[in-house]
Amino acid sequence: MLQQGEEEGVQMEGRKRKRRFDFFVPLMAIIIGYFAFVLVSQQVHLGQLAENQAAAEARLSAAQEENEELKQEKAALSDSAYIEKIAREELGMTRHGELPYTTARK
Repeated sequence: MLQQGEEEGVQMEGRKRKRRFDFFVPLMAIIIGYFAFVLVSQQVHLGQLAENQAAAEARLSAAQEENEELKQEKAALSDSAYIEKIAREELGMTRHGELPYTTARK
């Protein structure tokens, strides 16, 4: 059997534990909430970076394709037959003694 002084001591220990527990739970909730917020914000940022990277890779691919086309055109411009073809088709030029003509299309 517990005496009255011991009963009060047990009750006080229970109250002290409860107060400490009440302080601990909200603190842990705040800490967990903070880390959840940081995690979500970092995921959003990583998603934006992935989108930016995909767009940059698409621009790079388009630039590389354009570069290849320009290299091919540069190589073709050193060929006199290609230059003549371009001069006749796009500029309407003729050789000396030739008569230019156009067709009437309906």
